[in-house]
Amino acid sequence: MGFEKAGAERKLQLQELECLRLEAYENSRLYKEKVRAIHDKNIKRRKFRPGDLVLLYNSRLRLMPGKLRSRWKGPNRVEKVEPYGVFHLRHPSSNKILKVNGHRLKLYHGEKMKDNKELEIFHLEDPSSADD
Repeated sequence: MGFEKAGAERKLQLQELECLRLEAYENSRLYKEKVRAIHDKNIKRRKFRPGDLVLLYNSRLRLMPGKLRSRWKGPNRVEKVEPYGVFHLRHPSSNKILKVNGHRLKLYHGEKMKDNKELEIFHLEDPSSADD
């Protein structure tokens, strides 16, 4: 009799343990869904069109960047946009095309580049003083 009662008690404990484990799995799934939703909401979608000027992030400077060295290279011109955030870039001084992920790009807000690539050079001189 004691064995039958102990066996029945053990079966009830195992059922309860299984219910707790299933509840933990469900709670974990709900937590992951909420965290994924928050993460996806905070991701910035990069929308560049062909012809836009962008700066390219240089991830190799992470180890020893130097005090005043910029991590952004460019500006580069977007040549082609592919699905899933792949962009084809061309630097104005070369004909090579780079394929990069859109997360490594940001919009260049400087002045528009001229297609003829002419540079205007200004020579700076000290102002004349009243003593001269």
